[in-house]
Amino acid sequence: MDTAQQHWPAGAWDLVTRIGATDGSVAHPHLSMLLSPAAASRDLSDAVHALCAVHGDPPGLAVEARTHCVQPDACDWLSAVADGFVLERAYIARLAAAAGPTPSTPGQSDTEAALIASRHALETLARSERRGCATGAVAALVQDWTAIRLMLDHAAERFGVDPVPAAFPSLSETAASVTRLGGTPATERAVRFGAEQLLAQHRALWDLLEARASARQG
Repeated sequence: MDTAQQHWPAGAWDLVTRIGATDGSVAHPHLSMLLSPAAASRDLSDAVHALCAVHGDPPGLAVEARTHCVQPDACDWLSAVADGFVLERAYIARLAAAAGPTPSTPGQSDTEAALIASRHALETLARSERRGCATGAVAALVQDWTAIRLMLDHAAERFGVDPVPAAFPSLSETAASVTRLGGTPATERAVRFGAEQLLAQHRALWDLLEARASARQG
């Protein structure tokens, strides 16, 4: 997969990458902590299980967006992302099995409710009737997943799982697709909205995991 640090032509994808750099997972301190060699295995396990709860069950964001494809010219790219995410779900499931049960943490029922709510929020984004909204959400997922994948691969090393290469379309292909799909002011605004909402869900997830890690230390 291409590095997310490349420069792209101004447009919808450039917008997604700029939002992701400031509001995405890469900017969250808890993810940085999880990438440290000193990260506790229980914290890595908790993150893997949470990602499995939000993104590990089919059909997933990209499939939902493709199924409800209100932006027909996005369907081929959405299909490619959806196909890649089938392998990501299998990878997360293997990691969750290798990591063992979810670490015991106070407030588990509240956590489960929050994860369900996050999954439902992503389903709502994927089914949006606003042209470009689902496209923006999936674009932000692909962009943000580059940082999340670093954590998953770190967890794989910790838990003895062989990492597998990601199978998403290249970022250059995604950049061209999203720039084209957000080619009007209205669709670019919708792409931005979808991206912001996806990243807000991921920030909330890392906030939750950070609070759970703190609770386990208390």
